[in-house]
Amino acid sequence: MEIGIDSFASAMYGDNNTLSSVDAMEQLLQRIEFADQVGLDVFGIGEHHKKEFLDSATAVILSAAAARTKNIRLASAVTVLSAADPVRVYQSFATLDLISKGRTEIVVGRGSAIEAYPLFGYDLRDYDALFKEKLELLLQIRDNEFVSWEGKFRPALNNLPVYPRALQEKLPIWLGVGGTPESFIRAGSLGLPLMVAVIGGQTHRFKPLVDLYREAGKAAGYKPNELKVGLHSPGYVGTTTEKAIEEYYPGYAELWTKLGYERGWPAVTKGKFDGLIDDLGVLIVGSPERAAEKILRHSEALGGVDRFTFQMDNAGLTHKQLMNAIELIGTKLIPLIKKG
Repeated sequence: MEIGIDSFASAMYGDNNTLSSVDAMEQLLQRIEFADQVGLDVFGIGEHHKKEFLDSATAVILSAAAARTKNIRLASAVTVLSAADPVRVYQSFATLDLISKGRTEIVVGRGSAIEAYPLFGYDLRDYDALFKEKLELLLQIRDNEFVSWEGKFRPALNNLPVYPRALQEKLPIWLGVGGTPESFIRAGSLGLPLMVAVIGGQTHRFKPLVDLYREAGKAAGYKPNELKVGLHSPGYVGTTTEKAIEEYYPGYAELWTKLGYERGWPAVTKGKFDGLIDDLGVLIVGSPERAAEKILRHSEALGGVDRFTFQMDNAGLTHKQLMNAIELIGTKLIPLIKKG
């Protein structure tokens, strides 16, 4: 199993949230560089268009990281494809693939945060239709140097080439999903690797949806080893479980209570949080031993997970705390995962 981190390039951590955007970006690049040094497999950058995040130009951040790293794979997490031009998405990540010498991946999705749609002039009523059409075009571009294509939301392409071409013969494109059955089926039918974002509740409840993915892939003629499953979840690794909870809970509660106010969720309580960090809950918060045990349990519950990524940096944690967590993941958690 591959282990990594997904970041939203949050600029809201540090004492009293006084960190400048310049310093926040530099510290993010330091964390990616350090993750490479201590052996993490992948680092992903999300896409948001809000004041508190610095990840609106994902490929630019990853290109800067590519110049400072050697082995770690660099991915989007996720690219909001519905509000983007697939030609430009491919060109940006193909360029990143050349800079990184073949370490690039794209995770595409419709986006749970919807601010990109009005910003780029798209109608939310076309939420799914946009994604379906643009994914089709992106896959055609990836697989063909010259593209002929016609759709509803973008001008047609008539045997036009798209350059540059990625170094990897088949640039990896994952499908990022939440809890919609149709999304799991779509990924399986296309034979795309699946990245499941589980941000609440109990992870094992996603097993029927993952089964839909594998069944759809099998029906479409794909072999089991071609159908990868990734799991993205909030979490944090500390020297001890007690220390991890002490450091993580205040920022997590503040953030998710704020999000709840915006999206109609109840406020976070300590009791609810304790349920999320128990054996079956989604949050991976604890010592390396506790975190590894829980990741392996989640993998077994879902029928096997090929990749797990932590989302850590929007819970009020300092750069020092995040660096410590990365070191613990690389030096202690990953060896435990490999032992199984």
